[in-house]
Amino acid sequence: MEQKTTELWHRFSDGLLHFIRNKVKDEALADDLLQETFIRIHSKIDNLRDETKVQSWVFQIARNIINDHYRRNNPISVEEIPDVIDTEAESDEMMAQTIRDMVLFMEDLPGQDCQALCQVEFEGKSIRDYADQTGITYTAAKSRVARARQKLSDLLMNCCHYEFDKYGTVIGSHPIHCCCCNQHK
Repeated sequence: MEQKTTELWHRFSDGLLHFIRNKVKDEALADDLLQETFIRIHSKIDNLRDETKVQSWVFQIARNIINDHYRRNNPISVEEIPDVIDTEAESDEMMAQTIRDMVLFMEDLPGQDCQALCQVEFEGKSIRDYADQTGITYTAAKSRVARARQKLSDLLMNCCHYEFDKYGTVIGSHPIHCCCCNQHK
């Protein structure tokens, strides 16, 4: 196993370092992420099923490491969400209300779905880490998070009609039937 990792290092380290530097723009951080990538490669080398796809497997690990880095360093806890948003401007108030509605509706999600969304979206945990922590497969965790996102979206869209600008920012909303989210009370 160590020999395979050494071979992969010689074969891919320069290309991976270049790839990572293009994503993070900080040489020291890129070096750290490269090392973390090869630590993960070393620990997961037995999971490589198709040796002909080793390059895409290695670069996918690097992408995951980069994404994990950004999630870890930019997490937002559920309690902080309303405080993070500047509520002075009207569009900011609309976004703050939408986030408060979203947090309210998350309580209506089944426990596993709510837990998955909180950990992945708000705490910055990767789906793989969530899967490892809960003891389910990566595919099952990915499906659970996607299903939870869809359920939350459906709850929001069934409550209110949202208007978005060209960038996807909420610029207006009004209740469809009753306002389950208490937005206009």
